[in-house]
Amino acid sequence: MTNKIEQSTIASVHYTGTFIDGEVFDSSEGKAPLSFEVGKGQMISGFEQEMLGAEIGEKREFTLTPDRAYGERDEDAIQKVPRSQFPEEMAIEVGMVLGAQSEMGPIQFSVASIEDDSVTVDFNHQMAGKTLNFSVEVVDVRKAPEQKDMDNCGPGCGCA
Repeated sequence: MTNKIEQSTIASVHYTGTFIDGEVFDSSEGKAPLSFEVGKGQMISGFEQEMLGAEIGEKREFTLTPDRAYGERDEDAIQKVPRSQFPEEMAIEVGMVLGAQSEMGPIQFSVASIEDDSVTVDFNHQMAGKTLNFSVEVVDVRKAPEQKDMDNCGPGCGCA
């Protein structure tokens, strides 16, 4: 049995995330623990790095600077878009988080401001540029199930 967080394990944790002013931005308090497979990019990299080696029952507190969390804000990611690019019936409000299709797949953006015939949108992650504090307790660690190599699959191989 695995009891330490490492690559190819599934970790279940209770956590509280706060900004440096102490405001809680997310927590599993009163909910089921958060589970993630280590090494699959399901969590921000700094979070995973800080939790490596933690054992069941262990509590850790750590701070992630933007470079280890959601990155720095990029002013080039703020753009003006013609209002006509949005559905006419859509009620757009400052602060709304919307999605769009790009060449790289779906992306999220927030509405920064609205003018008469244009909308200023921000493609930065909502937590870009922020330093984040975490308080985490490890609830469970188990070995991740082995994944079949999907690149070698074909019709009737039985992997699906």
